[in-house]
Amino acid sequence: MIEIFKTVEGVLQTMDEISEGCWIAMTNPLATELLDISERTKIDINHLRAPLDEEERARIEVEDEYTIIVVDIPTLEKGHGKDRYVTIPLGIIVSKDYLITVCLEETPILKYFLDGRVRDFYTYKKTRFILQILYRNASTFLQNLRTIDRKSDEIERKLHISTQNSELIDLLELEKSLVYFTTSLRSNEVVLEKMLKIDSIKRYPEDEDLLEDVIIENKQAIEMANIYSGILSGTMDAFASIISNNQNLVMKFLAAITIVLSIPTMIASFYGMNFVKIPGGDTPYGFIIVTVGALVITVITVLIFRKKKLF
Repeated sequence: MIEIFKTVEGVLQTMDEISEGCWIAMTNPLATELLDISERTKIDINHLRAPLDEEERARIEVEDEYTIIVVDIPTLEKGHGKDRYVTIPLGIIVSKDYLITVCLEETPILKYFLDGRVRDFYTYKKTRFILQILYRNASTFLQNLRTIDRKSDEIERKLHISTQNSELIDLLELEKSLVYFTTSLRSNEVVLEKMLKIDSIKRYPEDEDLLEDVIIENKQAIEMANIYSGILSGTMDAFASIISNNQNLVMKFLAAITIVLSIPTMIASFYGMNFVKIPGGDTPYGFIIVTVGALVITVITVLIFRKKKLF
C-alpha cells in the first residue's frame, strides 16, 4: 500500500501525486508498487526493498541524491495463542524533495503523525520529521517495556501458587522480547550517533533540543531493557527453584502417605499367612487385637512424620 501526504497550510492532506515536500508512506508494498516508486523518485529499488527484510540491520547509508536510514521498531507478534514483542525494520529515505518511509506493517509510530497527535509536524521539514519519528520510536519502546514489566509481575503472582511450567514459558517469551529490544535499541543508538556526523542531513538550531531528547529517550529505553532483563532472569531462576522444591515437597508427602498406608497392609499380610503360628492368632479377639495394634502403630508413625514435618 502506498499513501502520499503533504502538509498544506499547516494541515496534513492526502495527495494523489508526488510533489516537493511530500511524505510517501509505503506499507508492505507490492513488487509493482516498489518499481513504480523507484521509477518516479529515481531511488534504487534495492534500497526501497531492504526494509522489507525482517533481518535487515539498523544503519545509515549516504548516496549521491538521498540518504537511507533503517531503524528497528517494536511490534506485537501474535501466534499459538500467545503475544510476543519483536522488532522489525523501518526504512526512512530522505532526499532533497521528499521523504519516504517503508515498513512491513502498519505501525502506531507513524499513525501518530497521521492522526495529528504530533506537534510541529510538517512533511517538508524533513530533518525534524526524521527526529520526530525516532523520538516516537524510542517512546514506543519505553511503553512496551512498561507493558512487559506489568506482564512479568502478573505472571510472578501466578507462579506463587503454580507448579506448572506454562508460567515459566511465558516469562521466557518476555525475556526473549527484552533481548530483541536491547539489541535493537543499541543498533538504533549507533544510527543516532552516525546522524550527528553526517552532513547530508541538515540540523537546524531549533531541532537540537529534539535531537538531544531522542538520544536521552533511547538511552533510557536501553537502561530499562537491561534492568528488566536482569530482574526477569533472576525471577526465572528463583521460581524454577521454587517449582522444583514444591515438586519435591509433593513427592515427600506422597512417600510419607505410602509408608503410613503400607503399615496396616503389612500387618494384615503377616496374619494372613496360615503356615506360621503368630501370637494372638488363636484367641477369639485376634481380629480386634490385630486391628487395634495396626491402628496404634499407624498413629505413632503419623505423629513421628508430623514431628519431622513430613506432613
